[in-house]
Amino acid sequence: MTQQRYVLLDRDGVINYDSDAFIKSPDEWIPIEGSLEAIALFNLRGYEVVVVTNQSGISRGMFDVPMLDEIHAKMQRLAKEKGGNIAALYYCPHGPDDNCNCRKPKPGLLNTFAADYSADLTKIAVIGDSLRDLQAAVAAGAEPILVKTGKGEITLLNNPQLNLLVFENLYDAANYITARHES
Repeated sequence: MTQQRYVLLDRDGVINYDSDAFIKSPDEWIPIEGSLEAIALFNLRGYEVVVVTNQSGISRGMFDVPMLDEIHAKMQRLAKEKGGNIAALYYCPHGPDDNCNCRKPKPGLLNTFAADYSADLTKIAVIGDSLRDLQAAVAAGAEPILVKTGKGEITLLNNPQLNLLVFENLYDAANYITARHES
């Protein structure tokens, strides 16, 4: 029996366009070109896709959990329309000053996923667009991968010392990750 393969994705800036004003409603959630097809490609090649996202807009009072659920329902629906499926969603509702263990760059959300799925994080790629996504991956022992969408270009510019895989977008990352496990 083969072990289930997973890929962990940040949400804002990786799957959908990000906003400095936060994504506060389903109408504001707009997929980045190719991202939903990337999720479908991962699924087609035997990967479960899991979204791991900071959502401090909740603690900031910008939206509530039912609204976040509506945003995620739209994401799920649009992914399904492209033939993809998001197996699970993990989010941190806390703000930067709450000192929780789940807010990236801390590894809490990734460790919770690993415990829930009995998954070995050392065999899992975490794809993000910000330094905190990459730091959470490293802290959890996973493979950090950067996409240039969202805050990715700025992350690369501000951290030239980064030594990791970098892709233009999620679709390019999906092509690479799924191809390297086929050989």
